[in-house]
Amino acid sequence: MRTLEELEAKLAEPSKALVEDMKSIDGDIMLLGVGGKMGPSLAKLAMNAIKEAGVSKRVIGVSRFSEAGLREQLEAEGVETIACDLLDDEQLQKLPEVENVIYMAGTKFGTYGKEYFTWAMNSYLPGRVAEKYKNARIVAFSTGNVYPFMPLAYGGAVETTPPAPIGEYGSSCLGRERVFEYFSRKYDTPLAIYRLNYAIDLRYGVLLEIAKSVRAQKPISLAMGHVNCIWQGDANEIAIRALKVCSNPVNVLNVTGPETISVRWLAQEFGRRFGVEPVFEGEESPNALLNNASKANQLFGYPKVSLLQMIDWMTEWLEADGATINKPTHFQERAGKY
Repeated sequence: MRTLEELEAKLAEPSKALVEDMKSIDGDIMLLGVGGKMGPSLAKLAMNAIKEAGVSKRVIGVSRFSEAGLREQLEAEGVETIACDLLDDEQLQKLPEVENVIYMAGTKFGTYGKEYFTWAMNSYLPGRVAEKYKNARIVAFSTGNVYPFMPLAYGGAVETTPPAPIGEYGSSCLGRERVFEYFSRKYDTPLAIYRLNYAIDLRYGVLLEIAKSVRAQKPISLAMGHVNCIWQGDANEIAIRALKVCSNPVNVLNVTGPETISVRWLAQEFGRRFGVEPVFEGEESPNALLNNASKANQLFGYPKVSLLQMIDWMTEWLEADGATINKPTHFQERAGKY
């Protein structure tokens, strides 16, 4: 892939399994926080699956829409849009009732020094949304940051690993989960918690950050020497299909690729493709922030896009000077300060 059009089309390409599931997901789908990194492609993917399934269903995207042109872009694809500051309770209560909610609102970067806003977005707002949509199914986005660092020999945290977040961002995300779970139990709301590490789009993500450093021959930190990642199209598909497995008690899902990936190996793979020798600094730690997504893989199948395919696409993208988004993952961070 070398053009934005090709990338957008690939991200919004539904699988046969998603199309079949869309036939049996009753009711409309609302995406709260559609303006984030994953939201626009998720909305387009849902619309394409609805069209291929031949069903009548609305996809409603809710955001402040601070990015110029995004609202028009989504509406051109058939997505209904509503401009809303979710922290304004009057605006929140005016949103229409729907049967299915995918909750993507939250904040990560800029947490350090602005902790009060992080807790309001990540822990207070979920309670207001859970009350508003107590009669809906809810898939609530979360993060692997709720887990402790895992020894490499363990293969990553599983859904029953006791949470032990490092820093206020991870703690506020655990707060989000607990608040959603409280209201799920109170109102018998079907709920799935979606713990993601890390979605990959060619415009941002762990692979892009490593590839750019290799190409520019900038030192690559090995402090967080191992990572997980998954193609954003696959991650979006799981988010939609998870509407089928919402339950009470809550259904927790780790979402990522099947590999525990060595950062050193990734850099060497990009180095081989770019014809340069990677530059490293530091040494690998004996543990890392890692998820085991075996449960999600059993429910939904393995990701369609392989790791090597993502590496090849990323190489082509950078060689074609493809557009990038300045939203670094800070995957190297070990103190939880984002």
